[in-house]
Amino acid sequence: MNGLLIGRFQPFHLGHLEALRFALSKVDKLWVGLGSSNKPVEKNNPFTAEERKEMILSSIDDSMKEKISIYFIPDVDNHVKWIEKIDTIVPKFDIIFSNDELTKHLYSKRTTQVVSIPFLNRDELSGTHIRDLIISDQKWEDLVPEGTKNFLKNTSAREHLKNL
Repeated sequence: MNGLLIGRFQPFHLGHLEALRFALSKVDKLWVGLGSSNKPVEKNNPFTAEERKEMILSSIDDSMKEKISIYFIPDVDNHVKWIEKIDTIVPKFDIIFSNDELTKHLYSKRTTQVVSIPFLNRDELSGTHIRDLIISDQKWEDLVPEGTKNFLKNTSAREHLKNL
């Protein structure tokens, strides 16, 4: 059975890693959709789809990499056209993992099973919160996997985020 998990992963953090583990416990293969992949880099979407893919791949082990494929999912102005666009990008899937109410609603009209993902420490593990910590030079390193931490440090993420 195949599943789909869509997220922005701005940046990829420990909550996202747990979401991947949760989804992988339910399916054989997991398609990971990088949402807003067509959006320009800006304050709320500071990392490109390629950068986010690199963060994810550098943060997961080989056994997870064998079961995951990553796809770029662009934003589309029309919600129905958005899920139709997803159908043209990712292979067939039986389950979509999402806590987003709109996504749940859209897929509830299909035969696709929608499974909520348990949140892990949601107050601290949010991309917005982590970006704010990085910008204000506070402790953020414990909130992201090692691969993401190395990526953010090696790419001078603090300066990048401040410049946005």
